[in-house]
Amino acid sequence: MGKSLYQKIFESHTVAKLPSGQCQLFIGLHLCHEVTSPQAFAQLREEGQKVLFPERTFATVDHIIPTTFPERNRPLQDGISEEMFSHIENNTKNNGIKFFGPSTCEQGVIHIVGPEEGVTQPGMTVACGDSHTATHGAFGAIAFGIGTSQVADVLATQTLAMSPLKTRRIKFTGKLKPGVTAKDVALAYIAKLGVNGGVGYAYEFAGPVIEEMGMEGRMTVCNMAIEGGARVGYCNPDEKTFEYLKGRPYAPKADKWDEAVAYWKSVATDADAQFDDEVEINCDNLEPMVTWGITPAQAIPLNGNMPKIDEFEGSEKKVISEAYEYMGWEEGSKMIGRPIDIAFVGSCTNGRLSDLQAAAEIIKGHKVAPTVKMWVVPGSMKIKVEAEQLGLDKIFKEAGAEWREAGCSLCLAMNPDKLKGRQVSASSSNRNFKGRQGSPTGRTILMSPAMVAAAAIEGKITDVRKYIK
Repeated sequence: MGKSLYQKIFESHTVAKLPSGQCQLFIGLHLCHEVTSPQAFAQLREEGQKVLFPERTFATVDHIIPTTFPERNRPLQDGISEEMFSHIENNTKNNGIKFFGPSTCEQGVIHIVGPEEGVTQPGMTVACGDSHTATHGAFGAIAFGIGTSQVADVLATQTLAMSPLKTRRIKFTGKLKPGVTAKDVALAYIAKLGVNGGVGYAYEFAGPVIEEMGMEGRMTVCNMAIEGGARVGYCNPDEKTFEYLKGRPYAPKADKWDEAVAYWKSVATDADAQFDDEVEINCDNLEPMVTWGITPAQAIPLNGNMPKIDEFEGSEKKVISEAYEYMGWEEGSKMIGRPIDIAFVGSCTNGRLSDLQAAAEIIKGHKVAPTVKMWVVPGSMKIKVEAEQLGLDKIFKEAGAEWREAGCSLCLAMNPDKLKGRQVSASSSNRNFKGRQGSPTGRTILMSPAMVAAAAIEGKITDVRKYIK
């Protein structure tokens, strides 16, 4: 019987079986940022330990870094943020770890920097102290978020104690229509399976829709696996994967390339692999998706109606009621036409070059509504340069949007970018939790970058498809 990619990689990275019944798993790539690593490095110092394999850890600063000047100048105006920035600089320097920092023009969101530098590769186990680490599964890796104590474990031993997950293959059939994107695919599977549907599972994303997607779209789909409760989300590596990686700074060089590709191909799921569960989602009639509530699963097609509270029972009914109370909408109504205050394009979900291009394509020749502020935040310094070479910055500025520096920005508001009061944000990020974007009463509506751009033009949620040439 064949094996899935998840099974192959998990088994090949298992160092030992532990008395607890768990496996001691070798971690091929460890990624760090400034928020979850200071305590881990401090623990190592207190215990007199060293980083075992510093060449397998890469770091950046993303969550707390401002996206405008002069706020971005050092020292940062916020004392706690400056302290975290200093810690990541010193900890990486003192331990011989590569730091993708602003001074090298390599800084960016960790889940964007890893792939663009070529450190993320098929067949790897990838760990990071961040929930959206599943992003790297787009390359045919098994990638997962870990807590601060586990960050210390990886730094000291390059291993983690883990139990294998069940596997679920989600097969996306049909073909996406114009205006429907990877973000809509992600919101669709989360809405179908629920925020807890993937608990205990690794999701394998497959089918013609995934095969047709570019790598940046696959990263978006995998990025949001955690929002559906899955620990891991991945795609099988193919020629698009190899083409993306070729020539990147940390990708295998010419003399090692063929050998690497042969290995990468070998980890792909076998044709006769068995899964614990299989789900099929036909995308022929998929519409642009928007969230209406306080979880990514509370999403509907653009022209659909929000659910009625009485359609649910028990704890689920309570969550639906809580969402309506917080958002202030009427049950059974529509999201299309609702006014917005902030339009945000960015984050580890949708801050890549293709995301910026999609938003620019919609907003070109239009103006941001006078009632709206639009922030466009490249996912990395390199993406910012590439976008400016293509003239995307000029398109956004001419439309009245703010063109910003690289960082997590409004996705989680651990920096100066925050909602105020009851503001409504049309956001290309990954979470619409209460208070997620900085205001305890602020409201977030998740959608694709193109949909964000269309909403910015009209000052309300609207159908992006009318702007597609």
